[in-house]
Amino acid sequence: MKSSEDGAVSTLAIGAFAERFGLAPHVLRHWEAVGLLHPERDSGGRRCYGADDLTRVATILILKDAGLGLNTIKSLTTTVDRATRHKILHPAAEELRSTIAAAQASLGLIEGGLNCEHEDVTQCPNYQRLIAERTGPRNPAPEPATEAMAAAPGA
Repeated sequence: MKSSEDGAVSTLAIGAFAERFGLAPHVLRHWEAVGLLHPERDSGGRRCYGADDLTRVATILILKDAGLGLNTIKSLTTTVDRATRHKILHPAAEELRSTIAAAQASLGLIEGGLNCEHEDVTQCPNYQRLIAERTGPRNPAPEPATEAMAAAPGA
């Protein structure tokens, strides 16, 4: 974006604006269609992106990098209420915590395999423990007749 002599920021056409962020123009059109962007139009109806659009797209990209979907981003960018923001972000935070925990468990498993000194991984105590945990006995749900007998007095 260029500044004119009076300091005003000029606008960019969709191709140049998209290129600035490493995006395809259709991405900007889609974000406009879902209500995330609202570029000005010139006399010919072409989109003209200005300084506010720069901030808006940077915000969208930051929130996408955080793992948020477009609907969540739209909700976040249209609220100024702290309680609403917390209501929107809480499930995303919980999901991210769960993803991180799963990734840490996966990393632990992989590092265990890398650090195992056994030639045959099936002889590794860590491997054997994991297999035992996965194949261990399950407590099946009691059958209805068994429950009734156990609850009957004098049984």
